[in-house]
Amino acid sequence: RIGSATSLSSAIINNRLQELVKLFKERTEKVKEKLTDPDVTSDDESPVASPAKLVPAAAPVPPPGGEPERDNPAGDEHYCEMLCCTFKYRPWLDHLKNYQFPTSIDPFTNLMYVLWLFFVVMAWNWNCWLIPVRWAFPYQTPANIHCWLLMDYLCDLVYLLDILVFQTRLQFVQGGDIITDKKAMKENYLRSQRFKMDVVCLLPLDFFYFKVGVNPLLRFPRCLKYMAFFEFNNRLEAILSKAYIYRVIRTTAYLLYSLHVNSCLYYWASAYEGLGSTTWVYDGEGNSYIRCYYWAVKTLITIGGLPDPKTLFEIVFQLLNYFTGVFAFSIMIGQMRDVVGAATAGQTYYRSCMDSTIKYMNFYKIPKTVQNRVKTWYEYTWHSQGMLDESELLVQLPDKMRLDIAIDVNYNIVSKVALFQGCDRQMIFDMLKRLRSVVYLPNDYVCKKGEIGREMYIIQAGQVQVLGGPDGKTVLVTLKAGSVFGEISLLAAGGGNRRTANVIAHGFANLFILDKKDLNEILVHYPESQKLLRKKAKKMLKNNNKPKDEKGAPGDPLIIPPKADTPKLFQAALAATGRMGGKRPLAQLRWRLKELKAMQV
Repeated sequence: RIGSATSLSSAIINNRLQELVKLFKERTEKVKEKLTDPDVTSDDESPVASPAKLVPAAAPVPPPGGEPERDNPAGDEHYCEMLCCTFKYRPWLDHLKNYQFPTSIDPFTNLMYVLWLFFVVMAWNWNCWLIPVRWAFPYQTPANIHCWLLMDYLCDLVYLLDILVFQTRLQFVQGGDIITDKKAMKENYLRSQRFKMDVVCLLPLDFFYFKVGVNPLLRFPRCLKYMAFFEFNNRLEAILSKAYIYRVIRTTAYLLYSLHVNSCLYYWASAYEGLGSTTWVYDGEGNSYIRCYYWAVKTLITIGGLPDPKTLFEIVFQLLNYFTGVFAFSIMIGQMRDVVGAATAGQTYYRSCMDSTIKYMNFYKIPKTVQNRVKTWYEYTWHSQGMLDESELLVQLPDKMRLDIAIDVNYNIVSKVALFQGCDRQMIFDMLKRLRSVVYLPNDYVCKKGEIGREMYIIQAGQVQVLGGPDGKTVLVTLKAGSVFGEISLLAAGGGNRRTANVIAHGFANLFILDKKDLNEILVHYPESQKLLRKKAKKMLKNNNKPKDEKGAPGDPLIIPPKADTPKLFQAALAATGRMGGKRPLAQLRWRLKELKAMQV
């Protein structure tokens, strides 16, 4: 037992020591990265100060012959153990008690405000849908009147809280400044049209209940809080990734609500004429709401097959229904068409571009193999990124917003390039905006051996293979997402260095490309970074050429190529002429050849 307890305690100590070593290694790596790249900030490295108390706790030693014992903290204390320390923190209930409501609310970005608008819209929908039902149909009875009134006054409470708590704290823009002052926000709301409508919504017409009874029509002003509904639509569409789905649901709800109101009016007309008095009115059989709703659908959509009205009141009511139905239904169809058209606008643009390209290739009789590759590129590009050219989407944004998006998308990849480590951070930001996204199909050549390199490639998605060997088809290495190649060619002099190997796409590959011309335009404004980059490029070129020189591979090409050796027969003739002596032409030629050899050496 003593041995097992000792081994258990040593195992605990070893585990904690390993965790400490791991943390020290991570800290060392961060310090190295900061030393190599001085621009890296240490905001992420420094821990945030916490108000929690740090309670030191040594590793407990288990007693002989039993499990390790741990002291149970008190019921009102909560502990979180990490390594050799125990952190004391407050429970969530205390945080909830100490929560302070914000003094100002941003209506465009605050999700809590969007959630509150949802409750306001639910209360508004309760009034809009159920006030006509309670007025027309006999669903409100003395037996259940207390339930209806309870829900009514809960909705009124939501309206009141919206006025007193939320609307008076909404930030607004005045003269380009965001106003967060309490008094100014309150005065802005009191001067707005929204406040007047909110006051009208809460007119206390319920006091007339004591005189005329509980008539739901007295609550009709509660339906005038439509501005909250439209604001909720705008805020919700701004945070949804597929807002067109909500637009389709909302348009369908408009149609259902118009049918709902028409069914209520039909039941009221039937009750006014007398249930079952004629063949046109509702006969009072079955579920009254479902039967009236069915009649409203056939009337508004003008399906036909309805009984003919008999009295003047029925004829006028039916004519108004037909006119309203045609008008409302045409509006719904037009709105639905706009919603679907906006949702499929990108797909329509993609199809039109592809059709135009196919028509162009057929006109010039492009081979089918090339046409198939073009079609494949269109389909993959559209399905992978949802657009054909990302620059078209960002061209409407201000330069600062384009930079923010480029930083979030590309900075983590570009910052890992060894060539740009230690450069001015602003220079890297300017470079991010010049990156172009290009999609390569399987077996497409990204670059070929011997061509002049004028671009740097960053793999965003997919893989590329570097080919070499005697036949040029041996896979030397496979580069995956996040890898970079061709960066040295950006700073090579004399028109760029030549590629030393073929690089092809292994499957579909999405690459970022930075042109040499764009980098030169950026480096004009950053001379210190330009010097650093050229120094790094020379060093990298020197390291890359070392193995080739040691193996006897051809080095840099000579400006003046060496002359070919003199033929042996011609050398024999020169030797014979030299023995004969004199300043004959052959002797002079031999003398000149010797001089040329000496110059070459």
